[in-house]
Amino acid sequence: MGLASATTISSSSSSSLLSASLCPARRGFLPPCHHHFFFLSTFSKCNLNWKRSSGKKRGERVRCSAVGVGVGVEDEACELVNGVELSIGEGDDNIQAYLFKAVKNNNGAGVLLLSDIFGFQDSATRDFAYQVACHGYNVLVPDLFRGDPWEKGRPKPMFEQWLASQDPQRVANDIATSTKWMVDEFRAAGISKKLGIIGFCFGGGRVIDVLAADQGACFSTAVSFYGTRMDLAAASKIKVPVLFISGDDDLLCPIGVLSKFEKIIGNGSRVVIFEGRGHAFAHRPGSTEEDADAEQAFTLMRNWLHDGLLVNS
Repeated sequence: MGLASATTISSSSSSSLLSASLCPARRGFLPPCHHHFFFLSTFSKCNLNWKRSSGKKRGERVRCSAVGVGVGVEDEACELVNGVELSIGEGDDNIQAYLFKAVKNNNGAGVLLLSDIFGFQDSATRDFAYQVACHGYNVLVPDLFRGDPWEKGRPKPMFEQWLASQDPQRVANDIATSTKWMVDEFRAAGISKKLGIIGFCFGGGRVIDVLAADQGACFSTAVSFYGTRMDLAAASKIKVPVLFISGDDDLLCPIGVLSKFEKIIGNGSRVVIFEGRGHAFAHRPGSTEEDADAEQAFTLMRNWLHDGLLVNS
């Protein structure tokens, strides 16, 4: 690819790397079927098991479907994560969010997940957040668009107009509100660990903005999946390592730009490029081949979070 610093992964290399990692099912987690979940439309009270909660909440037990899951695994998987719908912040700063909390294997680490343009209620985003929580994390997914995400049925010529209606400062303030909520909750529970942050597409670009403003105060590690509209001028302000994951067929996230971010940020940052993959392959795989690469990308992210939040915290 002409990028000495970037790791390029071809489809043929996927199986060997995956087989070298521990399968979630073997570790007592949910088997790798993160495209096969559904969410209940009814809610019941859910106990976060933290000392307090500053947000209004409605509890939701998150369940996985039996598609692709072995007999007897579904019940165990459903006990691993609790999902809670939250209303956080006050007045003009009030936003909606979902918190996915690991139950049996909670490692005490928190992750802020920033969605793509389809918003925090999109099934692909929630499925991914659920999978991260299955590995022990507490994952908060805020509504970045105040109830107005991009809808797939809208005419594409309207996209720029829609995007312009999403005030960047308002989005930044909502992310700050979400971050403060997580920090306050962890502090109240006697946990002093810093947070991790993940973002897809639009959210992947906002990861850069957040880290530049944070400068290591709240976040200790980050993963940006094929981020869009990223500000290269912000890279020099970032104080923590960032894992960039994208495909070499993604016109919205040029590989050359990612290489520049990696070089400027430093601190052990890394770029991983999947050959033949386009935009959103890691959380919206559209084929069996993409599904395999999505699993590999998830493994890379999982290991990155483990090192940044648990080993080196």
